[in-house]
Amino acid sequence: MTLSDHISYALVDEQDELSSDTLREMYRYMLLARALDERMWLLNRAGKAPFVISCQGHEAAQVGAAFALQRGKDFTLPYYRGLATVLVMGMTPLEVMLGVFARAADPSSGGRQMPAHYGSRRLKIVTQSSPVGTQIAHAAGIGLAEKIRGGDAVAWTSFGEGTSSQGDFHEALNLAAVHNLPVIFQCENNEYAISVPQRMQMAVTSVADRGPAYGMPGISVDGTDVLATYEVTRRAVERARRGDGPTLIEARVVRMTAHSSDDNDRTYRPSSELQALKQHDPVARFRGYLREHGILDEVQERELREQIGHAVNEATEQAERAPMADPETLLEHVFAG
Repeated sequence: MTLSDHISYALVDEQDELSSDTLREMYRYMLLARALDERMWLLNRAGKAPFVISCQGHEAAQVGAAFALQRGKDFTLPYYRGLATVLVMGMTPLEVMLGVFARAADPSSGGRQMPAHYGSRRLKIVTQSSPVGTQIAHAAGIGLAEKIRGGDAVAWTSFGEGTSSQGDFHEALNLAAVHNLPVIFQCENNEYAISVPQRMQMAVTSVADRGPAYGMPGISVDGTDVLATYEVTRRAVERARRGDGPTLIEARVVRMTAHSSDDNDRTYRPSSELQALKQHDPVARFRGYLREHGILDEVQERELREQIGHAVNEATEQAERAPMADPETLLEHVFAG
């Protein structure tokens, strides 16, 4: 494999390695992320959730990558679209919803941060800050710490292609490459940094092309293909654990919603493009694969959707009833006590 490769595996390529149970579990996480995401939009429109930034269209890239990591050992530093990532790494629907409703038991910030700033010390999920890209430099720092302590954990971080034009990205890649750190940088490229298309953000046609400039492999993969993303990430994890250094992965995805609940993408995306998005739905694509190979039948699909619907309803109801943070704790973690 050369330093910069563009890879698109067919879904069937990895069936022999992953069991049918694992494939169904991957699909379950993709469905769960989609269902939670859709519920967040409904809550926002009902005035109950202040802000939503969606993972719809990114589920395959996130689930595929997360299944290649080791839960409880590896560090994940997701960006604001990383809902499917944190679910696979162990965050529950209730914990996600506690953040949406800004309740005291929210594991990410105790209700002090806006939604989608996922974090859990217990699960080694490191939160980002609202200025985008900070988590990329933090991932390099964690990789350096892991190398110093002699461990073999991997630091995995995600971000959008717009963020790859910021200084945090370039400084982190340079540090990771110079010190041969166990870091995987995953750019989830949906071709829009809010309203700005990729061609207006960078002169290169692929974010993966930026990897070789820093001395690391740059791999571009079809991020709507969960198994292709899994395989590319699995190889990057193996490479990092044996001490061969970092990898930059560009997962090419689709953004099936507006940038956020505060955005109207109809003002800058052609109507034909918006209408075509569902043809690239990663959830529908993986469902078709599972049905075609006899891994998922109609009864299993119906039961799975019923279970997920119940879990989302229960998480929403419990989170909405949960207590708010005590106003007396407002200044905790802000000023020295």
